[in-house]
Amino acid sequence: MDYNKAALELHSKFPGKIAVQSLCECKDRDALSTAYTPGVAEPCRKIKANPDDVYTYTMKGRTVAVVTNGTAVLGLGNIGPEAGLPVMEGKCVLFKEFGGVDAFPICLNAKTKEEVIAAVKAIAPTFGGINLEDIRSPECFEIEAELERDLDIPVFHDDQHGTAIIVLAGVLNALKVVGKRLEDVKIVQNGPGAAGTAIIKMLQVAGAPAASKCIACGICVKACPMEVLEIRES
Repeated sequence: MDYNKAALELHSKFPGKIAVQSLCECKDRDALSTAYTPGVAEPCRKIKANPDDVYTYTMKGRTVAVVTNGTAVLGLGNIGPEAGLPVMEGKCVLFKEFGGVDAFPICLNAKTKEEVIAAVKAIAPTFGGINLEDIRSPECFEIEAELERDLDIPVFHDDQHGTAIIVLAGVLNALKVVGKRLEDVKIVQNGPGAAGTAIIKMLQVAGAPAASKCIACGICVKACPMEVLEIRES
């Protein structure tokens, strides 16, 4: 199958891959006045009195923001927020189709980590979680760390932790096939970066020998927590 051709046809059909759907019908005055003004003022008052009620009366608790600035999209590199939008839409499709979670793509015209952090903090009240996606290193580490520290909702950098989860699952299942234990094998990680760093951390937490380290060329060293790396001169 020619996936490139099929993808262009799919993406241009609607266009895009996601849409906003109303959960309530507004076919008469009473329905409209309940969904919007004047009735909508009552849940506003409830949330003002008890901020946690935002999870009862709004979409916040079931909605995730998929956030990128387009600086490290797939294998395409720094292609910008607009060109990264199809990938973010696709991630939203995965959230909905496989997790039943509503997700919305947020593609930021933000060049610095400070701009990304400020933008995500500004939109955080709308969402129940933040999925960071395709943001270059080392900024991705620092962005995630600050957002995790300052926000009261989950923050997840997919390129790090999503990849690490899948790699760990693959390694564990492969070891079952060959009858070996994670504690007894030697694991080589070639190239740290965002995904590689998280993979090594995840493997070590799962029981891989503590001596397992990344072997870095030096280019990505600043992007990685130093305790994860073993630097070797080539």
